[in-house]
Amino acid sequence: MLGYRCSTTLGSPTPPGVPKRLRRGIVAQLFVLVMLGATLAPANVVAAPSPISVITPGHLVWGGDQEGGGPYVYPAEDDPSRVIGFEVELADKLAAYVGLRAAFFQGQWDKMPELLRTRKCDIVLNGYEWVPARLEMMEASIPYYVYGLQLLVRAEGDIRSWVDLEHDGPSGKRRVGVLGGSAAEKYVAGRLGGRVDIASYDGSTDAMREVETNKLDATVQDAPAAIFYRSRFPGLRAVEGPVGRGYYVVYARKGDTALVHALNEALSQLIERGELETLYRAYGIWDDAQRELYDIARAGKFYGYRAPAVEARTADGAESATRSVALGARKHGLDVLVAYGPILIQSAGLTLLLSCLSFPLAVMGGLLIALGRLYGPRWLRGALAMYVEFLRGTPVMLQLYFIFFFLPEIGIAVPAFSTAILGLSINYSAYESEIYRAGLMAVPRGQMEAALALGMSRMLALRRIIVPQAMRIVVPPVVNDFIALFKDTSVCSVVTLVELTKRFSVLSQSTQSTAELMLLTAVLYLLMSYPLSLLSRRLEIGLAPVAA
Repeated sequence: MLGYRCSTTLGSPTPPGVPKRLRRGIVAQLFVLVMLGATLAPANVVAAPSPISVITPGHLVWGGDQEGGGPYVYPAEDDPSRVIGFEVELADKLAAYVGLRAAFFQGQWDKMPELLRTRKCDIVLNGYEWVPARLEMMEASIPYYVYGLQLLVRAEGDIRSWVDLEHDGPSGKRRVGVLGGSAAEKYVAGRLGGRVDIASYDGSTDAMREVETNKLDATVQDAPAAIFYRSRFPGLRAVEGPVGRGYYVVYARKGDTALVHALNEALSQLIERGELETLYRAYGIWDDAQRELYDIARAGKFYGYRAPAVEARTADGAESATRSVALGARKHGLDVLVAYGPILIQSAGLTLLLSCLSFPLAVMGGLLIALGRLYGPRWLRGALAMYVEFLRGTPVMLQLYFIFFFLPEIGIAVPAFSTAILGLSINYSAYESEIYRAGLMAVPRGQMEAALALGMSRMLALRRIIVPQAMRIVVPPVVNDFIALFKDTSVCSVVTLVELTKRFSVLSQSTQSTAELMLLTAVLYLLMSYPLSLLSRRLEIGLAPVAA
């Protein structure tokens, strides 16, 4: 009977002649066997996916910022379009546990809560500290890393302790660099107050480089970054041990409790099996403080936990990354061009595409606005004047932020690329309208009167007489605005687009080949804008009035 049950497939008919009571017994035994198999399943079998909601079917989209650098998320040296880092590997493991594939979403570090809230990503996994105030806006997992804050100074400098920062240096107050919006910034402000000048940076390595070049007296970095980059900054020295103990957690949208529960289960298993310890040792960021993760995993909870007063200290002699994640030698000269030229050219293509799509819309909108202000009814003139003044009086970054982050709050979700096109074209339409208005007003009024006297309608006179003459006048300033638009595309990084300037910033943070990358980026911008200057001159010649 047992052999028969094992060979029977679900939904196959019961052989004739089997009594009804016996058929019921077979079904009952099959049910018991299934439940027993589920109970006795091996512990290392991946759990069934929880009923979680994600924005992209089959994928767990996690937000991070490459500009923050290693060992979190940073471009691979052999392929800068690919991201690596311990959080990249951690995201893969967490996604696999919940039955999904991890998908990285590039965003600005300090804008991650907004990206999460507006459903641009499912989770934030990028060295985000556990802060009670953030729990009002987001759900948090149990910690995946216990961090400390490391004070770094010049190796040959006169700072030997935190106390030395409280006293003025040769040029006045000490200057301390930190990552903007991070726990390090809050810690330095709370501990040293107004006794030092705090300088905020978008990436960790910028502040480290400024200390080496004597522009800063010190920098305070999360211990993982300080350990990871110490081979790149031999002129820096760690002072005392890490302070300001805290926790990195995964954040999800408020109310996504099923997802957070699944992530907590995944983190607990990764900790208990030692997979997290193996991962951190590979990046050289495992220290004694991480043993607290085992206690948290076994307890199964974290909120309300009070950290001990003893500060976390990095294990002496901890080695940097020991496999392919290790930093290679810094590239110079032509090596930078060969290694990073293709990815910069690719990002320049995005800059070119944004400019070429948004500027024609801006020109068209600007011309219509100018015509409306000069020849439209009174009510329309006033409305268009307010439109122009509002757009010219507010920064384009704020307008992009409104479209990308606020409109989803009222049910209008605009993709990042469309946001950039829409924001740039709307902003520049206000400036173009003023250029066209000046060009239209430069055409003598008698031209319109003569056209009307010949029987032309006002619209026909505008199209054939007035606008063509105005075009000849406005060509130089319009082309100048087009060139300016190429550079203004850099603000589109606020809506998660990695255009040319953002790519330069990311690569500069991770490679420290700043001079070479800056030169290459400048050349690419010049190559895109200079042909426009030549085109402008050709148009001016072609549109010049023919001498009688």
